[in-house]
Amino acid sequence: MTDEKRALTLLHEITAGCKRILGDNLTGVYAHGSLAFGCFTWATGDIDFLIIVQRKMAQREKEKLIRFLLQTEEKAPQKGIEMSVMLAEHCRHFTHPAPYELHYSKAHRAAYERDLQGYCERLQGVDPDLAAHGTVLHAAGVVIYGPPIQDIFGPVAEQDYIDSILCDVENACEDVQENPVYIVLNLCRVLGYLKERRVLSKRAGGEWALQHIAGKYHALLRAALGRYAGENVVADFSLAQDFAQHALAEIRQYGAK
Repeated sequence: MTDEKRALTLLHEITAGCKRILGDNLTGVYAHGSLAFGCFTWATGDIDFLIIVQRKMAQREKEKLIRFLLQTEEKAPQKGIEMSVMLAEHCRHFTHPAPYELHYSKAHRAAYERDLQGYCERLQGVDPDLAAHGTVLHAAGVVIYGPPIQDIFGPVAEQDYIDSILCDVENACEDVQENPVYIVLNLCRVLGYLKERRVLSKRAGGEWALQHIAGKYHALLRAALGRYAGENVVADFSLAQDFAQHALAEIRQYGAK
């Protein structure tokens, strides 16, 4: 079974759980991220998806859903799963930053395990990342369950998408040493959008950068692409900090236009 097929199988299992827990409140489940772009690998990727509901979730629904995800994540890749629950009305009439009902990712697992009730009550609000997720859904999203994407998700304003992806890289210089593969490729896809208005995956962003970024960074880019693909390559990330500074300077130039 391919990595993509394995991830989709797990997503269908998660969807079945959502149907049991949410009943007629469930509108749809939609995959975005690397799985939608066709570059997901089990070794390096997480499974990104949105759950759309018709009505605000009751506290008991939130707790049941999180308990189910905590159990299901044992079957997930090492990076885990990341999901947000949104109301259908907020998807059709998109505002930025968009409201969400509930969020889960591996980073929140310990907090949910310590205080499930309290954390379910607290973890709601608005999230600037949802503008990026909505844009990716329109470009490449996968319907796991529910109506077609264009029937559920209204358009995301271009400036809202730009603001979302700029927020995602604002701390790149501080973060690049700890996570060079993610940061380097993320900077590439942001540059690709700002320069050519192309919505790219991290892999496609790195491939784009090989054609448009100075040759001194090509070894770094190839190393990041190799690691992202799950290859056991010897990688030299010594230029990662320098690349982050270079890329951010260009991003700020184009992002200000």
